[in-house]
Amino acid sequence: MSLSAKLDAAELPSLIAVVGPTASGKTELALQLAELAGGEVISADSVQIYRHFDIGSGKAPLAERRGIVHHLIDAVEPTDEMDASIFAAMAQQAIDAVRSRGKLTIVCGGTFLWLKALLYGLAPAPPKDDAVRAEHARFADAHGRVALHARLGTIDPESHQRLQPNDFVRVSRALEVYELTGTPLSEFQRQHGFKQPRYAVRFVGIEHERSVLAARIERRIRQMFEQGWCDEVQSLIRRGYGATRPMASVGYKQVMQALQGPGPFDDEALVREIAQVTRVFSRRQRTWLREQPVHWLDGSRPVEGQLDTIVELEAG
Repeated sequence: MSLSAKLDAAELPSLIAVVGPTASGKTELALQLAELAGGEVISADSVQIYRHFDIGSGKAPLAERRGIVHHLIDAVEPTDEMDASIFAAMAQQAIDAVRSRGKLTIVCGGTFLWLKALLYGLAPAPPKDDAVRAEHARFADAHGRVALHARLGTIDPESHQRLQPNDFVRVSRALEVYELTGTPLSEFQRQHGFKQPRYAVRFVGIEHERSVLAARIERRIRQMFEQGWCDEVQSLIRRGYGATRPMASVGYKQVMQALQGPGPFDDEALVREIAQVTRVFSRRQRTWLREQPVHWLDGSRPVEGQLDTIVELEAG
């Protein structure tokens, strides 16, 4: 029986989630599955969702999507408000549209907070408060992000341990929740549980040896520079997007700082710096993935010959 026929069976999951660390091959795997099974792809990438941020986000050009319908790529402007809850609502609409056409839904991306929000929902914490967030920003500017992170440790040790000091957005959110409610964010999350998925989902990814993944990361970064990443960032800055959320993402932040720095531009040093921060980011991605029932394909073998194993999985 062909893969396409198997994926049409009623017992198959509502969606397949293609996951994995940066540069592991998620985009290509999602395309292959969509081609074979008649599916559509929903991106779960917190940079690809923005228009104009193309090269550094690894966004597949339209011509390379092989006619597969993609959702939530180039969906919002860089200045638009965007977070996990907004993404989950947009993704739900896209899933409903894909289902209405009788297509297989393939969610693909490495922003696992967004994927978690889609699959398991979000803890019922209070909405954002701009005044509180502005106070956190002033404190961080005056005393540093490490000091803001230390404040979190006094009221929510679990979130303090889980979050990195430089992750201003999430550290500020954890502080905000406590300051507005008197209850730590970790307690909201514990009560919510995040155990019962909202969809029957199968996680699939491509596994590589750590040294192989590191080489893939560096090769991908070099390709981005060859494609004109620096010119893209300069254009984004000129258009007024230097202070937007996607410009603070891994890679874009380092390129902008290098372009605006006082010293000479050192391409090779910048490649090494971005590769290092990307490897750190990929380790955090793997931490979340260890807790998920991912079916890993062997990255040392051709992926095409392993696709049939995906439909043998039990729904997550």
